[in-house]
Amino acid sequence: MRNLRLTFWGLAALVTMLWLLADLSIFRSSGFFAIRNAAVQYSGALAIVCMSVAMMLAIRPRWPEHGLGGLDKMYRLHKWLGIAALVTAIAHWLWAKGPKWAVGWGWLERPSRGPQPPASNPVEALFASLRHTAEGLGEWAFYAVVALIAVALIQRIPYRFFYRTHRLLALAYLVLVFHAVILTTFGYWLSPFGLTLAALLACGTGAAILILSRRAGRDRQVFGRIAAIHHYPGVQALETIVDMGEGWPGHRPGQFAFAVSDPAEGPHPYTIASAWREDERRITFITKGLGDHTRRLPEKLRVGQEVRIEGPYGCFTFDDDCARQIWIGGGIGITPFIARMKYLAQSASGSHPEIDLFHCTAEADDEALGKLQADAAAAHIRLHVLVDARDGRLDGERIRAAVPEWREASLWFCGPLGFGETLRRDFAALGFPVAKRFHQELFAMR
Repeated sequence: MRNLRLTFWGLAALVTMLWLLADLSIFRSSGFFAIRNAAVQYSGALAIVCMSVAMMLAIRPRWPEHGLGGLDKMYRLHKWLGIAALVTAIAHWLWAKGPKWAVGWGWLERPSRGPQPPASNPVEALFASLRHTAEGLGEWAFYAVVALIAVALIQRIPYRFFYRTHRLLALAYLVLVFHAVILTTFGYWLSPFGLTLAALLACGTGAAILILSRRAGRDRQVFGRIAAIHHYPGVQALETIVDMGEGWPGHRPGQFAFAVSDPAEGPHPYTIASAWREDERRITFITKGLGDHTRRLPEKLRVGQEVRIEGPYGCFTFDDDCARQIWIGGGIGITPFIARMKYLAQSASGSHPEIDLFHCTAEADDEALGKLQADAAAAHIRLHVLVDARDGRLDGERIRAAVPEWREASLWFCGPLGFGETLRRDFAALGFPVAKRFHQELFAMR
């Protein structure tokens, strides 16, 4: 999370600094309309930069994954940038429209402007001739962006509707790129601010084209076929084993993939619950009926069905130099730990940190728990299972009581986000270095 915050605020600071340096006359501006013109330029620049970087992250590039902590963290940054773009775009719209309304209502008097000399630069003259068109298209694109981002943020709206409409943001973005290019102060373009903005708009445009042509992530997509399905009714979970086709590079325990079983529904992310073996070329997903799509999976999936898998993604891979680890899996968040236990059980070295695994769940299934206990025993991991109704809720105090050496351990958490944040704050209050040794998968792609 620290890297995400640094990236987010660093981007805002960089844009602000370069914009201020592009036009030092801003500091000598006087009068409302001079301030208003500067505010329109700044808010518009900040909004389109946030959208550009969000668009680049939407195509799931490989290179930022390690630095940002995995695709799950990249999607969190993508969401922050989308919200920031929405807020700054609304501010931009209000600065552009509000004074015009105030003049119409007689609250402000528009300053008189004499005739403007014609532009000597043919490009500047062309931009001036397109100004009215860019303003009109940009306004309608702004309304579309507000509606589409609202759809993305309102969790009650079904995922399939979100999936079908979210791609339209790329089209609205391309219109806003035209709006930004035409209406940005022409003198900015040869400054460091203008060159940086041009580079971001070019990268964002390329990303938008990939999204509209459905080519984002294509180089990581492999077709597989469902080999087996098993349902655990006690915990409403479904285990699906997929035989992977050629091209799947293998995965590390703790990583996830996007799976498409219904093209109309689109890709859904699932943690891979198996260790990779080149001689078997199979992966396992364990899904829980938490939404409309996952609740319907037992009815829709069948053995022999072809599925498209994209991945692997994620950096929740248990890499550190601690001699002790504490794993906490809440509900279906147990899946990355299952994959890691299977990997440790088949590892040739047999050496690994001393590990305590806490699995807390509101429901219980004897068969599923039996398999979990067998996996823990095979990997030589101490398992603590807590069923809410029987054992009460897990908290930091119970973890510390069970693992007295917790200060020397690293914590790996996968489960409900609120639960993870509560544990993070609890351990941080006792001086635990959460920034370095509390690892949490932010498994919320929307």
